Amino acid sequence: MTDHHYSAADLTVLSMTDAVRRRPGMFFAPGPDLATRVLCTVIGHAFHPAATVAAAHTPRVVADITAGLAFSVTDDQAAADPDRPRLGYDGTLLTPERWSYAAAVAVSTHTSVETWRDGRGFRQSLTGLHPLKPPEPLTAPAGAGTRVAYVLDPAFFGPAAITADLAALDVHGPRRTAPSGPGEVLIRDHRHL
Repeated sequence: MTDHHYSAADLTVLSMTDAVRRRPGMFFAPGPDLATRVLCTVIGHAFHPAATVAAAHTPRVVADITAGLAFSVTDDQAAADPDRPRLGYDGTLLTPERWSYAAAVAVSTHTSVETWRDGRGFRQSLTGLHPLKPPEPLTAPAGAGTRVAYVLDPAFFGPAAITADLAALDVHGPRRTAPSGPGEVLIRDHRHL
């Protein structure tokens, strides 16, 4: 019998950014159209949020495509305490419950995050998963919400762009076999206006 030694010294711990950039298919599903799959993953996560983020409700999600590699997603969920930001990945407003949002940030050059509840909230600008500064107070509308605007990294995506065929987008994901349930996803393409 051969003796195999295994130790923690054999492990390489990757940052979120390195993990996503090395194996984007693990986060956004394998296949062509990576920029489109990033968009669909973030929309899908907003529409089917982690239970710790969203109590049972009818989700409302709006996605705005503003350029070939730029989009924003706004949902109706936010942190419970509008007076104190809850920090997640690398000191950002993106907590592990929003892992797909953070994965999209890892392949972006610039990201803006806003989260609010009852007229108060926070905003933060990121370069990659690195905050440019701590969260700043935000005067926001009534209700609750989170808006994340991404500029995907052209050096990572090359000539790719988010598809213009919005009817073909799968925002529920390949693993979702149950009916989608109530809710609304609105996708607006501002590139051709």
